[in-house]
Amino acid sequence: MLAITDDDPNRLPDHTEPDTATPRVLSILSFVLERLVNRNELLSLSKGPGRLGKNLEAFHGVRSPAITIPKYLDRIYKYTDCSPACFVVGYVYIDRLIHRHPGSLVVSLNVHRLLVTSIMVAAKVLDDVHYNNAFYARVGGVTNVELNRLEVEFLFMLDFELTVSSRVFESYCLHLEREMILWNGTIPKIERGIHTNAIEDIAEISVEDMESFSSPLSNGGLT
Repeated sequence: MLAITDDDPNRLPDHTEPDTATPRVLSILSFVLERLVNRNELLSLSKGPGRLGKNLEAFHGVRSPAITIPKYLDRIYKYTDCSPACFVVGYVYIDRLIHRHPGSLVVSLNVHRLLVTSIMVAAKVLDDVHYNNAFYARVGGVTNVELNRLEVEFLFMLDFELTVSSRVFESYCLHLEREMILWNGTIPKIERGIHTNAIEDIAEISVEDMESFSSPLSNGGLT
């Protein structure tokens, strides 16, 4: 069994280029998702396990991962260098999915897989250059086979409707910003721009220990 930890000796290598400021969208999205998950966890306890619904079972892990949502989003951004807009569009996709399949809740068992899948799909749509599924799988703590399966499941659940208009994008940015103002008292601004990645050298990645991500439907971690 495997788990992501910050001091894992087999963690992904540190970037050699200078660090850039962490996009504000990561902290805003983390805040909103943590509140959503906490609310849904309480709801599922009060309504019983069946309240979770079965539509998101493909994204459920055996147990909740040890890594927090903020650290997981930071990890994805740090190693994939996808544009900040991908995190907003990934959130749009998850919201669409939930509206298309009511009765299923975003909870601690599925939020990480939903995030890595949605952000990866968003990067393919938005960014001219992006990493492949195998890279995202290593960053996200799942097997390549599992991530491929999750991507197909995700796309079909969305009926392949991946277009996000500028109007919809702006409305979701405003929604996320309002949530922060309402609950945290801060007045953040999400980065609206979409940048193009320039990938030159992809560092070799070691196999990581990611115990909590072992899925009932996967082979159990990276190979």
